[in-house]
Amino acid sequence: MRSFLTMLGIIIGVAAVIAMLAIGQGAEYSVKQQIASLGTNVLMVFPGAQQQAGVRVAAGSAVTLTEDDAEAIATECPAVQFISPGSFAGGQVIAGNLNWNTHIQGVGPDYLEIREWPVEYGEFFTSQDVKSATKVCVLGTTVATNLFPESDPVDQTIRIRNVPFKVIGVLTSKGQNAMGQDQDDVILAPYTTVIRRLAHWQNLAYVLVSAVSLQDIATAQQQITDLLRMRHKIQPYEPDDFTIRNQTDIASAATATTQILTILLASIASVSLLVGGIGIMNIMLVSVTERTREIGIRMSIGARARDILTQFLIEALVLSLLGGSTGIVLGVIGSSAISNFAKWPTIITAFSIILSFGFSIAIGIFFGFYPARKAALLNPIDALRYE
Repeated sequence: MRSFLTMLGIIIGVAAVIAMLAIGQGAEYSVKQQIASLGTNVLMVFPGAQQQAGVRVAAGSAVTLTEDDAEAIATECPAVQFISPGSFAGGQVIAGNLNWNTHIQGVGPDYLEIREWPVEYGEFFTSQDVKSATKVCVLGTTVATNLFPESDPVDQTIRIRNVPFKVIGVLTSKGQNAMGQDQDDVILAPYTTVIRRLAHWQNLAYVLVSAVSLQDIATAQQQITDLLRMRHKIQPYEPDDFTIRNQTDIASAATATTQILTILLASIASVSLLVGGIGIMNIMLVSVTERTREIGIRMSIGARARDILTQFLIEALVLSLLGGSTGIVLGVIGSSAISNFAKWPTIITAFSIILSFGFSIAIGIFFGFYPARKAALLNPIDALRYE
């Protein structure tokens, strides 16, 4: 019973470290998946900030991106694979006797390639629809469910701000993004149609770009920067009148945050391991005191100091290894339970198991060495006289 209670600190510590690392790894994976849902090798180009009476308004408020800029990026930047000019609007959408308030995004025909977002049924609009500013649209699943709960929306007509649009397709479900927003609560239409029929301004709100590969993101960003500065006649000493954000920066920031969270959780959990190590030291010191006469007898018949040291170190290691093994099993079970009941993603890696097991061994050696050394340095005659 005393040995089990001694191991309990190690068991709880190892189980807590594995569970906390699993939660942290799961959170990091979830964030990466959400960022990946934005698309492949994505760059986002936004207009710069407008100045009014010397005061700079929010980023994106300036009217600096045009359709010609987007076309130039597509034709003059070799590192760019796909491009989608963008505009947006909002408003009430009506279908029959049902209505729904949602976001309307004006995009280009390459938008689905950039976002890796296929159409579930129906089709997407073409370059000709963009050129002609055709009044067609594709619905997200949330919009389709609310406007057409019991019927097929394809080939149906909806009204956006009293402008009729023909539904030609429905997107597959993407779920929530990293900010918790429903990505399926959207209507996609040709950006030219949105600009001319629904938006309050005639320039682009953004340009979505996909680089040829992950390695070409920085090259594409530099090519776009150089091109827009030249087109907008910006002098070398003047700041950009646009902003380029890349997916790598977002991913790095989010990953750094989750890694800090993982380290924090693991550090808190490792306190239990420290307490378990102190428990091992405590019980080994008690054991040395109780077995002083036994140590004296062994040393009197020829046991050397290192034999005594090894004996007590092995005992401390056995306690920590048994506790560590039990803790690993409980940690795996606990992580699965958290994932099932709390609906949090958890990922158990070999690294977390090896780290926890190695830490339990280190705890056994570190906290078992002092009691073992104390036993090894006992004087045989004094040990034999001890009652």
